[in-house]
Amino acid sequence: MAVSQDTDYYAWTLATAERLRTGRVSEVDLDGVAQELEDMGKAQRHALASHLKLLIVHLLKWRYQPGFRGVSWRLSIDNARDEIAELLEDSPSLRGKVAELVARRYPAARSRAALETGLSEETFPPTCPFSESELLDPAYRPD
Repeated sequence: MAVSQDTDYYAWTLATAERLRTGRVSEVDLDGVAQELEDMGKAQRHALASHLKLLIVHLLKWRYQPGFRGVSWRLSIDNARDEIAELLEDSPSLRGKVAELVARRYPAARSRAALETGLSEETFPPTCPFSESELLDPAYRPD
């Protein structure tokens, strides 16, 4: 019985993998496989964007609310950087997307930082004040 990607995704992935391993390529939904591969790449990019946004939020909070700096913020910054480093290690081609993703996600990070701190959004610069190297540097903390 043929398993559909739409009706049972898990079974479809197992059946497709088995067909590929045994050379039964003619039985494989090649369009479905291609779509899944594209979606996997998008998921990696989205994950990187999400971690960059969270990192920026915490770095903004660190810079603009120095009196509230603590272990929790440090752990959030370190965790985001760790996740980003792992994504970039697994998919080095994503490094070329960092600047674009920072520019795209900064407005949301700025809004979230304003919400979390209670500060006006205008308190924070209109563009990301952190360079790519600062964002990715495990030792960097803004003053």
